Amino acid sequence: MYARAAIGLVPGFNRPGWLPDAVLERTGVTVDRTHLAEYNRVCGFRLSDTLPATYPHVLAFRLAFRLMSRRDFPFPVVGLIHVANRIELHRPIDAGEALDLSVHAADLREHPRGRQLDIVATAAVDGEVVWRDVSTYLRREGRAQGGRRESDQAEPPAASARWRLSPRVGTDYARVSGDHNPIHTSRLGARLFGFPRPIAHGMWSKARCLAALEGRLPEAYTVDVSFKLPVLLPSTVAFAAAPDWTFALHSAKSGKPHLAGTVTGWSGDPGLAAQ
Repeated sequence: MYARAAIGLVPGFNRPGWLPDAVLERTGVTVDRTHLAEYNRVCGFRLSDTLPATYPHVLAFRLAFRLMSRRDFPFPVVGLIHVANRIELHRPIDAGEALDLSVHAADLREHPRGRQLDIVATAAVDGEVVWRDVSTYLRREGRAQGGRRESDQAEPPAASARWRLSPRVGTDYARVSGDHNPIHTSRLGARLFGFPRPIAHGMWSKARCLAALEGRLPEAYTVDVSFKLPVLLPSTVAFAAAPDWTFALHSAKSGKPHLAGTVTGWSGDPGLAAQ
């Protein structure tokens, strides 16, 4: 898939200035329990017949990638930066339930560093939406205007745990997610995009943080994260969780931020999270 997507980087490849209206769907998607167990192992979740809130994201990944690889998508998918993710879990999802998946693009907008857009995915059971995921991507265009640099951020919160991450974090998550972007799996691929060595997937970082909160999360909730500086592999990161249901991931050595997240309760109304 990435080989086909790379064609879009060729100069002269014409693209529209708007998002496609396409909605891509897969119906009756069932969970392979062996794959679920492997995903749980890679991300740190306990073995369970209930899906982690991040698991439907990997089920919808191929649809999302196919959408972003289309000729009528405004940017080449290779080079887009995943800057934020919001997941709304409306209720627990059992591994035995068949899911109807849907993916579309929305809200192309200006950003100080370029332009942003959302890829919206949903999972439904018997017509009821039980999960919704919004991934925000940035297309860098020109130089940033103003704003505070990451190095100017406040001191990181006190660590609740430290995790030593090996290069296998990138290759193992690529295997279970289907996201084989070479910036996560190859030193050469990472260098081609300006990184000294491979970086962890943002959705692995989010999943690993939620796994650290497992057992304390409500049955239905919304979890928002912003992805900050990339996690280079290998490295040691520090996880911090606060009583107000905020959490963060930062470098154990430098304190530089990698991820900031918030968990809020679910109101029960589709598309609305309790504040």
